[in-house]
Amino acid sequence: MRPVLLIDFGSTYTKLTAVDLDAPRVIAHAQTRTTADIDLSAGLSKGLEVLEAQAGSLQYEARLACSSAAGGLNMVASGLVPGLTAKAAKLAAFGAGAKVIKTFSFQLTEEDAQEIARIKPDILLLTGGTDGGNSEVILHNARRVAGIPGTFPVVLAGNRQAQGACANALAGSSHPVFQADNVMPEMNRLVTEPVQRVIRQVFLERIIGAKGLSKTKALLDGIMMPTPSAVLDGLTLLSRGNRAKPGVGDLVAVDLGGATTDIYSIADGFPAGANTVLRGLTEPRVKRTVEGDIGMRFSARGVLEAAGMDAFIRLTGLSEDRITQIIEGFAMNPSALPETPDQEQMDFALAALAIRTALARHAGSLEMVYTPVGPMYQQTGKDLREVKHLIITGGALIYNKRLDEVIDLALACDDPLILTPREASFRCDRGYILSAMGLLSKYDEDTALELLLGAFGKEE
Repeated sequence: MRPVLLIDFGSTYTKLTAVDLDAPRVIAHAQTRTTADIDLSAGLSKGLEVLEAQAGSLQYEARLACSSAAGGLNMVASGLVPGLTAKAAKLAAFGAGAKVIKTFSFQLTEEDAQEIARIKPDILLLTGGTDGGNSEVILHNARRVAGIPGTFPVVLAGNRQAQGACANALAGSSHPVFQADNVMPEMNRLVTEPVQRVIRQVFLERIIGAKGLSKTKALLDGIMMPTPSAVLDGLTLLSRGNRAKPGVGDLVAVDLGGATTDIYSIADGFPAGANTVLRGLTEPRVKRTVEGDIGMRFSARGVLEAAGMDAFIRLTGLSEDRITQIIEGFAMNPSALPETPDQEQMDFALAALAIRTALARHAGSLEMVYTPVGPMYQQTGKDLREVKHLIITGGALIYNKRLDEVIDLALACDDPLILTPREASFRCDRGYILSAMGLLSKYDEDTALELLLGAFGKEE
């Protein structure tokens, strides 16, 4: 036996998966409460006890970990053009352990600087100008940021010709400076991987500094990546496969939680029709979005606001007052499980409508335009209608007794201009192995792929 231990330090639970590389197989899986408020090593030790009770004492060949235990990085971005700044920042952040909470465009004002100081971001992304293009704005903003109090790091990812001057402007400030390739070297062409690597570096430095993890690090071979990166790596490997085995092809994944709904897509999503043209930025094949206002408990109100009261009435048969009462109760007591038929109906509706809303936001859309040669369609974002594989993760879905109905309703879209999957077959991550296999793929890709295909190669 060649056992490897894979650990995910989550915000709520620490998940441990033991894998035998020789078989290959998952030996055992365990999870315990994350003890970030005391010492992360305490939760890890408890998890190891649970794992040992199942699998016996093991001498691990490697111990690999990912983490989101210190929470995601709150990121502020500054750029030149409003729409492009927001899009570039979000695509750079997702999968790198960060979430964009505010974007600023054009030259930063004194009021903008005061707001950034009030926000106290974990990281500031400074973009602006294509290579050889406008350098005045990003240089002005670098000088403005240098005067903002605080020690948040600044990542420079704008006009290559202005990078040196911006770094010099920030050199005497309290902010550490990191440089990455321009996130938009040419108009409408995004290059996010270099800046993602820098954001991950900042993330991991902060994670390792989290309470107790520096001591815990001695028990590991390393904190290799943020958990979102591990999940993305696992999904990407499942989709593309490797030289030894093909993957499953294009896929979409949904992670529904109490506060957020995460959507992943591994697909090009190019226009499918001859009369359809792509408008705006070409999105990356590997994409993740986080809907921070949509969830089963903390963000239940957000689902109601996004989907509308009429949709809830149709799905539950409850009155408006009763729906509002239950949602307020869920928001006030996020750990509550449904105890009455009314609450069970609301849980069902919340799950279906949260997924439907998050998928619509993640996917692209069409707009009809009239041209001299007749009507045409402009596509913004990805066309995911033909994606056939849907991966489901998150306890709110995995343990849902009506999961088939939830997915059917979530995929039912009566708007032909919204480009969400239509008839995808779903598979559940019941063993919570996506992040574990993303970690393992950096150590033994063939084994990780074989275990992923074994877990997700058949329909539910």
